[in-house]
Amino acid sequence: MTIRVLLADDQALLRSAFRVLVDSEPDMEVVGEASDGAEAVELARAERADVVLMDIRMPGTDGLAATRLITADPALAHVRVVMLTTFEVDEYVVQSLRAGASGFLGKGSEPEELLNAIRVAAGGEALLSPAATKGLIARFLAQGNGAQDEGRDPARSERLASLTGREREVLVQVAGGHSNDEIAERLEVSPLTVKTHVNRAMAKLGARDRAQLVVIAYESGLVRPRVD
Repeated sequence: MTIRVLLADDQALLRSAFRVLVDSEPDMEVVGEASDGAEAVELARAERADVVLMDIRMPGTDGLAATRLITADPALAHVRVVMLTTFEVDEYVVQSLRAGASGFLGKGSEPEELLNAIRVAAGGEALLSPAATKGLIARFLAQGNGAQDEGRDPARSERLASLTGREREVLVQVAGGHSNDEIAERLEVSPLTVKTHVNRAMAKLGARDRAQLVVIAYESGLVRPRVD
């Protein structure tokens, strides 16, 4: 199956470079280019995109607002958004994750990292860098004041009570950035069992993907940020 990719960035040169890279892969193709967030939302609908590479900072409707519009539209429930940013960790990234983005990638990443990010997002996995999962994003999510509190969904935290003990264990591991195979090894169960628990946790908590599970785990206090 070919992954349909939409590029959203106000820099035409960067979009062109991404297009050449993506179109060179046999399992993916660029189906559209947008120079601002509003256009990205329209093209996501029109071109049936699977993954949107979304720049955070764009004129007019920025990437954050566009991500919220995409993730709030039931007709675009299948679309995964990967945020592109110059700065790996800032409050915009946190808000993007809360808005439903599957993760983020630095613009200075290697070509293989970008291609892998597209495949990971298309597969429904969370795309969170080691720096993010080792405390930086966690500390932002754990703060409960100012603009960073706007995206919180108290109802989701309350739904934690509906999780089984094993589902909570798996959620903690997901929040640590571990894959299904790694979690299976840690908990001594099969990867298929882990996948089942992850899917049930997402359904109960109203999460689009694993990135949303990470957000919920930290915001609810189930997982505490580590200060290295």
